Amino acid sequence: MLAGIAIGLAVVTALIAGLALSVPAVETATNGTSATAPVAAGDDLDALHDAGITGENVSVGVVDVTGFDPSHEALATRVVATRSFGRGESIRNGGHDDHGTAAASLVARTAPDADLHLATFDTPAEYRRAVRWLLEQHVDVIVAPVSFYGTPGDGSAPVARAAARASAANTTFVAPVGNLAQGHWAGRYDDVRDSKLAFEGGTRNYIQSETGRELTLWLSWDRAHADETYTASLYWTDGNRTQLIARSRSYEGDAVPNQRLSVRLEGGDYFVIVRGPDEATDARLELVSPTHRFQYTDPSGSIAAPATADDVIAVGAYDVRRDRPEPFSARGPTTDGRVGVDVVAPDRLEAATRPDGFVGSSAAAPYVGGLAALISGVAPNRSPAAVERLVEASARDVGRPGVDPHTGHGLVRPAATLATVSNAT
Repeated sequence: MLAGIAIGLAVVTALIAGLALSVPAVETATNGTSATAPVAAGDDLDALHDAGITGENVSVGVVDVTGFDPSHEALATRVVATRSFGRGESIRNGGHDDHGTAAASLVARTAPDADLHLATFDTPAEYRRAVRWLLEQHVDVIVAPVSFYGTPGDGSAPVARAAARASAANTTFVAPVGNLAQGHWAGRYDDVRDSKLAFEGGTRNYIQSETGRELTLWLSWDRAHADETYTASLYWTDGNRTQLIARSRSYEGDAVPNQRLSVRLEGGDYFVIVRGPDEATDARLELVSPTHRFQYTDPSGSIAAPATADDVIAVGAYDVRRDRPEPFSARGPTTDGRVGVDVVAPDRLEAATRPDGFVGSSAAAPYVGGLAALISGVAPNRSPAAVERLVEASARDVGRPGVDPHTGHGLVRPAATLATVSNAT
């Protein structure tokens, strides 16, 4: 439900630094994980820049829900156009521009001579308008460091189709897979106890929380059971007493039926109960939270739109310090059987507004967006599909051997990618 992790709502909820806003969901650091020290971008980028591979004559569009600070020193000399599609807002979004500014700065750091076009939005419809505007600006690459929850996982959501249209228009589209691996559960409504869904260990799915933290979760189900009603209820308990805290409410979806719940938590333990019809229906349910971890999870299929689109570069987050994918980074496959994750890239890089490191797949995606800009600078006539193949073919295999739904083709290697491009050119 609206990079890890989906959604298809008329208006969705954005979560930036743990705050719930009435805007589309931007992927956050990840269910409570924060950076400790920034990771170096790597000597390979410095070597590429020294060789004159800087993204000159390439334009990159960045679309983010939080807004941008175009005057920030990391961006000021590269921004050529801005546009706000949020109602009554400017591109600065009233100063709430931390996420977007950080993402754009990573593009600028990776491709320092690329021109930037920045767009901000509030709703899925405004997001689609923002993508259209960037295409009208004839950008070569679009980076969308956002994830829409409550959408179907097969790429059919309107926000995913907008990404696919951009690729069809010869613009390389890069999106994060989302951060839902530890806050995602999917399964069938086939084990029912007193109108309650039974998870692996009972009808209660406990969550891990900190006092004063905002919980947001979505419950969605497949279109074939759209005439049925399912709800998620949140309870507090101290081990003896139990109290209902909040119940999910329906959202008007543009793709699948869904409900959302958002509430600030205090001390104690909490659990979620999912209710539905009295008898098993075999409906496929998906329960996700970009802010908290569930006791019972299913990381598989946690990738979120627009990364679910078939023709985008879907990027997961990789912790290079530990040489492993981030545990929260969303995973494939998509519900229509594709691997889902194309590559992984470093997060925790130092970024504008995030000097201690920008955590999450929404930090990894701009890095790959900048790499795509470097490719376009060296080989301007490469199609989006060709750019994706170059990035994938030069990646270092990590995780399980071969292409897998957690790390895709592997960890991106800018120098190896550009060496391949230069040789071919």
